[in-house]
Amino acid sequence: MKKVLFLSAVLAFSSCKKEGSEPTNATESVSEGESAKAKSPEELGKQLFEGAGNCFACHQPDQKVVGPSIKEIAKIYKDKNGDIVTFLKGNAEPIVDPSQFEVMKTNFAITKSMSDEELKAIETYIYSQLK
Repeated sequence: MKKVLFLSAVLAFSSCKKEGSEPTNATESVSEGESAKAKSPEELGKQLFEGAGNCFACHQPDQKVVGPSIKEIAKIYKDKNGDIVTFLKGNAEPIVDPSQFEVMKTNFAITKSMSDEELKAIETYIYSQLK
């Protein structure tokens, strides 16, 4: 929350408000800058996954590192009709690798601060690995 407020304050002071421009929203997520750069939900999801989300530290596309591979996550969530967004919000039980759940919970501080749009983008990126 402190990051969000700090980022909002920095944005408010650094962007000289021009007449007719929209006001800065103090509740924007910490990855707002990444959202603005992305061209599609999949691209935004990849940027968040590899950047602000820090997901890439534990999840690689084709191999298990600390956590399961992205392809394994996508396959299991698809097969079990799971909800990745709800899980990333901390509101669902793990269905891929429950033994690593305690490690994953430390990242909920990051994912809970993301907007629904950003979490859906991460989900879209994960499912794109099934192609």
